[in-house]
Amino acid sequence: MSYAETTQKLNEYRDRIAALRAEMREIQANIEPEEVADYEFSTPDGSVTLSALFGTHDSLIMIHNMGARCRYCTLWADGFNGLADHLQNRAAFVVSSPDSPEAQQKFAQTRGWKFRMVSHQDTNFASDMGYRDNSDENADDPWQPGVSVFKKAGGQIVRVSDTYLGPGDAFCAAWHLFDLLPEGSADWAPQYRYD
Repeated sequence: MSYAETTQKLNEYRDRIAALRAEMREIQANIEPEEVADYEFSTPDGSVTLSALFGTHDSLIMIHNMGARCRYCTLWADGFNGLADHLQNRAAFVVSSPDSPEAQQKFAQTRGWKFRMVSHQDTNFASDMGYRDNSDENADDPWQPGVSVFKKAGGQIVRVSDTYLGPGDAFCAAWHLFDLLPEGSADWAPQYRYD
């Protein structure tokens, strides 16, 4: 196929993806919310409840991050760092992980992250939200990456959406830019540093 024919075909696919996204937003708008508990998390400044993480917003975007041991989660968080101010203007935004608050703080400083982080260490939060695989107690890493969106509804906290994060998803621009390369991402994997 010629360059022009290929570009036209790809643009047709992109238009189809945009139409599907519009349909997904319509379905999302009509979801029946799932009530959740007011979980307690740890921070370097002490404990904080899920309800307190909303601040002045009625919506909260919570990232389920696997912690400093995951290069992929680090890539996503690096990207969220650039979006943090924009996201926090629209909704509360927090990254959670199983790492201790001290470990989170130390790692965040090495990455220059400016968003809030909370630790769900020693809680049922990740399991209850579906981001910890409890089926194999001997698994090296039972944590799963994802995002949940919570809203305040009356005196309750409800989850209105969630999805897993992973290579090729809609939440990390790197994969979509790699898709523009003829060979895609090939065998590329994120690293903590590129020397």
